[in-house]
Amino acid sequence: MDVILLKDVENLGLRGEVVGVARGYARNYLLPRRLAEEATPARVTELRRVDERRAMNEARSAEQAHEIAEVLGKTVLTFEVKSGPTGSLFGSVTPTDVVDEIWRVRRVRIDRRKVETDPIKRIGRYSIPIEVFEGVNVEVKALVVPEGGELPPEEELAALEAAEAEAAQAAETEAVVEHEEAEAAIAEVIAEEEPEEADETEGSEPSEDVPLSGEASTEEPAADEEPAADEQPPDEAAAAVDEDEDTAGDAGDH
Repeated sequence: MDVILLKDVENLGLRGEVVGVARGYARNYLLPRRLAEEATPARVTELRRVDERRAMNEARSAEQAHEIAEVLGKTVLTFEVKSGPTGSLFGSVTPTDVVDEIWRVRRVRIDRRKVETDPIKRIGRYSIPIEVFEGVNVEVKALVVPEGGELPPEEELAALEAAEAEAAQAAETEAVVEHEEAEAAIAEVIAEEEPEEADETEGSEPSEDVPLSGEASTEEPAADEEPAADEQPPDEAAAAVDEDEDTAGDAGDH
C-alpha cells in the first residue's frame, strides 16, 4: 500500500515522500508510530501543491543560486531539542528538518538530498554543507540546543561526549566479560559431566576375559597338552575294553 512519510525513515524515505510498503508493515509499524499516514488521493494532491509553491522559491540559475548561497551563508539555524544529561538527543535533527527550517526562516526551497549531513544526534554547533545549485555550495551554521536551556561551551560539550563514549566503552567491556564468564561456566559444567558418563559406561561393560553366562567357551586345549585319563579318545577306550575281555577269556580257558 502507499503511505506518506511524516518523518524521515532510514532505508525507506524522507518526510513528505509517497512510498509503497507492505500492508502489514504499514499497519503494524509505520501508522501506529505516526511515522506515516495513508496516501489518500486528497492528501497526495495537497502535498504536490505545497511542493510546487516551494519550488517557485528555489534557484533556477547559477545567478540565483549565488544570491541564495550568500543569504544562507549569513543564516544560523536553531533547533531546540530534547536531550539527555550527556548531550545525546532523544531523536535526531535530519536533513528534512534542516530544509524545513531554511524554508521557515528564509523562504528558500532546498532539495533535501542536497543537504550533505547525517542525522545529528548530539547537541552542539554544526556547519552543514548544502548544494544550492550545480557547482554552487554553501555551509549553513546550525545550533542544536537542549530544550529550555542553553548550549554549553565547546570544552564542556567535548567533556560530555568523552564521558558518554567512556561509559559506552565500559558497558561494552562489561558485556564481553559477562559473556566470557558465562561460556567458562558452561564449559566447566560440561567438563564435570563427561567423567561421570565415562565411569557409568565402564561399569556397564562386561570383561572381555569372562564369557557371558550360558555361552560355551571357544578356547581349545593347547596342542602339547594330553587329555586326562577319563577323557581318552573313543577309539583308545574301545581298544582297552577289548584287550581286557581277551585277557579275561584266556584266564577262563586255563
